[in-house]
Amino acid sequence: MHPATHPTRRRLDAALAELTTVFRGMTAHPDEVNCTCHWGSEEELALLKVPDVEVDPDLLRRTWQAVDWTDHGAVLRRVLPQFAAALVAGRVDPLFGLEEAGDSFARGRWQRWPDVQAGAVREFLHAWWAQSLADPDAAVPAHQVMAMCAEASGTVAPWLAVWERETGPLSDRRLVEAAEEWEYELLGDGLPWYVNWYETDEDRMSAELAAWLHGHAAARLRAMGAPQELVHRIELLALTGDARWTHPHWPGHRY
Repeated sequence: MHPATHPTRRRLDAALAELTTVFRGMTAHPDEVNCTCHWGSEEELALLKVPDVEVDPDLLRRTWQAVDWTDHGAVLRRVLPQFAAALVAGRVDPLFGLEEAGDSFARGRWQRWPDVQAGAVREFLHAWWAQSLADPDAAVPAHQVMAMCAEASGTVAPWLAVWERETGPLSDRRLVEAAEEWEYELLGDGLPWYVNWYETDEDRMSAELAAWLHGHAAARLRAMGAPQELVHRIELLALTGDARWTHPHWPGHRY
């Protein structure tokens, strides 16, 4: 199947087009400022106050990563269509992980935007997540998209619900990849991605993710013939305290 004809890619393309339509004409607040020594020049700041003009990749990165905008939501709306397209294409290079992009969405408080705007963002996130699980040509690993969507929305529940329904071979392979990436931090009772947004309930998300993995994913991993050591590590998430650390299958992780 040609990449452009995959159903999830068509949905994602439609969501990206909707972002462009909905956020056309957006600009940063006229009085927005930032440090010329650390963020960028006056000319670059002025460009954010002009609508519908693409910015260069470095300026885009500095714009979404900055945490000190007076009106982060307005700045995010200004660059959102270009930012979303860069995310999907795998052209965003955060310092720690793609969850940083989710933090940028969270700082913009997109869920409080007008319904049409919030709806367009929500559909983009869900369309991208669906594509990451089902499209073999997805540019970004599913576990990274999951971290971004979880941080952007403040919850893991809707993304795990989709994954539970999506049980094809590719989605199962993505599950193995995610389990391999996540088991170390989860066995230490931590969230397996970098968290910065102060309103994120890290403990709750970590507990929900661990519960889903040992309650749903462990059986799925066994059924698809995942490495036995990995299955054992995911099953250990059902245990706590000494029962986990002293179990014969404890992998010897040190924290």
